Amino acid sequence: MLGMTLAARLAQAGHRVTLLEAAPATGGLASACRHGDVTWDRFYHVILMSDRRLLALLDELGLADALRWGTTRTGFYVDGKLHSLSTSLDFARFPPLSLVDKARLAWTITYASRVRDSRALEQVPVSDWLRRLSGHRVFERIWLPLLRAKLGENYRDASAAFIWAIIARMYAARRSGLKRERFGHVEGGYAVVLERLQRHVDRLGVVTRVGHPVREVRAERGGVAVDGPDGSATFDHAVLTVPCGRIAALVPQLSNIEKARLRSVTYQGIACASLLLRRPLAGYYVTNITDDWVPFTGVIEMTALVDPVTFGGRHLVYLPRYLTQDDPFWTLDDESIRKRFLSALVRMYPSFRREDVLAFEVSRVREVLAVSTLHYSTERLPPLSTSVPGVHVVNSAQIAQGTLNVNETVTLAEQQAVALLEVLERPSVATGAAA
Repeated sequence: MLGMTLAARLAQAGHRVTLLEAAPATGGLASACRHGDVTWDRFYHVILMSDRRLLALLDELGLADALRWGTTRTGFYVDGKLHSLSTSLDFARFPPLSLVDKARLAWTITYASRVRDSRALEQVPVSDWLRRLSGHRVFERIWLPLLRAKLGENYRDASAAFIWAIIARMYAARRSGLKRERFGHVEGGYAVVLERLQRHVDRLGVVTRVGHPVREVRAERGGVAVDGPDGSATFDHAVLTVPCGRIAALVPQLSNIEKARLRSVTYQGIACASLLLRRPLAGYYVTNITDDWVPFTGVIEMTALVDPVTFGGRHLVYLPRYLTQDDPFWTLDDESIRKRFLSALVRMYPSFRREDVLAFEVSRVREVLAVSTLHYSTERLPPLSTSVPGVHVVNSAQIAQGTLNVNETVTLAEQQAVALLEVLERPSVATGAAA
C-alpha cells in the first residue's frame, strides 16, 4: 500500500515511475491469501471512521459504496476467564480491577486521548508513564501483559509514544462514531482494494514489475543504478520502501553513520494463524489476553464484523503472536504452532472443538512494526533523503506519531510524496525497490 500509493501520487504529479516488487504480486502486508476455500486478507485489518486518508483513497478508487460498517464487541481474557469489555457497564463490572483501579485506568486513557503532540512522550519509558498514571496494580494486571504481548521484552525500550498512538487512534474512532467504535471493511477485503489500486496506477502510466527483487542500489554518473534479476537499470532517483535493515544492506554507498542509524531501528515481527471454523468462538471482534500461558497474543474474530455469508457461513479467526527478532518461536513449524494454538483454544473456549477447524494457515513476517523506542524521532527515525545522491527512503519506520495500520501507511505515502516532489528534478523515478 505504501509503495503503490506513493507511486500513484508521484505519477499524478507528472513523473514517470517504475514500481519494483520482490513478491509475485503487489500488496505486502495488505495482500490476501487462501483460508481453505476462502480468499481474504492475509493479516487482520479494520477501517475506522477516523481513517480519513484511507477513506479518501477508497473514494478515489470508486470503492466508497463497497464499505460496510458495524458495531463490534471487545473481550478480555484474564485469570482464565473471558469477560466482555464492550460497554461502560461492562467496564464498571470488570472483576479483575477495583473501583479505584478502574478510575485510574479510565483516567489514563482519557488523558492520553487529549495529548496532541507525542514528541515529549518519546523521552519517557512506556512502563514509567503507565505506572505513574494508572498505578502499580493496573500496570501489573493490565498494561504489562498487553505490552509484553505486543512487544515482548522490547517493551523495556519502548517510549510512552507507543501506547499513546494506539489510544489516540481508538479514541479518534470513538469521536467519529458518536461514542461507539464503528469498524469497517471493504466488501471482498483488501484483495478488491489492491486490484483497484493496481488498475489505478496502471492507468497513471506506472510500470509495475513483480517478482523483481533488488540486489543493490548505487549512485553512478547519470543517475541511480538499480540492480535486479535482469541486470541493472538507471533512474534519476530511487525511493526505497523496504525495512531499514534491508536498506542498509542494499545501498553500500551509505555512510557508516547512516547504516548504524538504520540498523538501530528495532522491529517486531509476527506469526499469525488464520482459522476457518464451523462455529464462532465468542463473538468478540478483539479479545485481549493477559494470561501468559496463552501462546497467541490476541483473538480476532473477523466474522464478528464481516457477515459469515462472505465465508460460506463459516467463521474466520486470526490468532496473532508478535515476536522479537530472537524469539525461539520463529523456529516452530506450522504443525507445532497448530498443536499449541488449538490446545489453548480448547482451554479458553469450552464450546470449541478441534473438529470445528476447517483450515489452519500460518503467515510469518519478520519486520512488521518499527518499535517507538526512546528518543526515536531524533536518534532512529530514517530521514527522507540519504547522503547518496538520488537515493531516498520512505518506509513505515517513519511513522513516529502513530501506530502501523493502513491509514497511517497511506498518510505517510501522501505526505512523503509532497516532500519528494520538492527534491525530484527529473521525471524518472524508481520506487519500492524491494529486497
